[in-house]
Amino acid sequence: MRVLFLLLVLANVAFYAWSRYGGPGDAQPASRAREIEPEKLKVIAPGDLPPSAPSTKAGSTSTGSACLEWGSFTLAEAPRAEQALEPLALGARLTQRRADELAAWWVFIPAQGSRQAAVRKAAELKDLGVEELFIVPDEGEHRWAISLGVFRTEEAAQARLAALRSQGVRSARVGARETVVPRVWFQVKSADAGLQARLKAIARQAEGTEIKECL
Repeated sequence: MRVLFLLLVLANVAFYAWSRYGGPGDAQPASRAREIEPEKLKVIAPGDLPPSAPSTKAGSTSTGSACLEWGSFTLAEAPRAEQALEPLALGARLTQRRADELAAWWVFIPAQGSRQAAVRKAAELKDLGVEELFIVPDEGEHRWAISLGVFRTEEAAQARLAALRSQGVRSARVGARETVVPRVWFQVKSADAGLQARLKAIARQAEGTEIKECL
């Protein structure tokens, strides 16, 4: 009996050892214990993380450039306007657009009675520094009047009149006069924010002109 008891004890010990250390149920935990080693784990603060790569989505950045046009000018005024743009060194980015526009207002000196009188008045105006003028030869109430500019808006015409007043012209006035005239617009392509600011500064020096997006 004592021998049988010892055999049973040994059998229980052997079974326990097999089930604890050699059984199939421990294969997976043992493997995980080998894969995860707590002593080798390191906590990383958010500030220690490497910077993420910048986004490269199409259209995520903007050049801020645009096509702008400045005008409008008569054919006689255009060369001086182009000269004002020369310091910008625009090169191929500068082009011209011509269009016939309806002018509803003009600045003028009333009819002088004869061509000779109109020519004398024009000479007086040039002595005051007024270069942009035109003697009206058409039949009608304005024959031998002197045109000092035609404009789309009354505001632009009034601005021209104010400039003439500062030059000493006293007999000019603003009136309604619908006529179609050829006009010039200067277009500037690929204008970034800095160039746009410089264009607007130049435009402010030319009464009655405007800066707008290209048509």
